[in-house]
Amino acid sequence: MKKCCALCSKNNFDCKNKECRYWINFPEDNNCSLLSIHKNGKMNLREIAMREGISYARVKQIQDAALQKLKKRGLDLKQFLYD
Repeated sequence: MKKCCALCSKNNFDCKNKECRYWINFPEDNNCSLLSIHKNGKMNLREIAMREGISYARVKQIQDAALQKLKKRGLDLKQFLYD
């Protein structure tokens, strides 16, 4: 777990660092995607849609747009995820 994530988890406070690549707008998980995965496990698109209160189709659109951006920038997805 990354340093800032561990700090937020240990002190049980919401992360305020919106510049962090792991920051999400979800206070229930201290605004940290790493804590969210640790707490909830891996989630499929339907579970994410239910959690966020949006449709599955919208989550799929967001995923597709994000993957297109990564491809345009020439980034390898594995490199992006594991940096």
